[in-house]
Amino acid sequence: MAVTAEAVRGALRRVIDPEVGINVVDLGLVYDVRVEDGNVGVAMTMTTPACPLGEILTEQAEAAIRQQVPGAGSVTVDLVWEPPWQPAMMSDAAKAQLGWTG
Repeated sequence: MAVTAEAVRGALRRVIDPEVGINVVDLGLVYDVRVEDGNVGVAMTMTTPACPLGEILTEQAEAAIRQQVPGAGSVTVDLVWEPPWQPAMMSDAAKAQLGWTG
């Protein structure tokens, strides 16, 4: 299996925010996925800088990539705060799961 941004995003869909029960990709928490020479870099955020789950979710993200993307070299998951997360960043599926209608 090739190390691709798509494969990394697929792995990250296994990381569930325990407060809302939705994966971090559909929540819009994953801002960027970079793959270069098999090495993976991810920039992700939390819904608020005060979220106590930041370290836990970044560790889970790294573990999911290592488990689900064979051949990945180094894996770095950086927690970023710019731009600030907004509910509009969620996928339509996440909004529907939360009962939000357009």
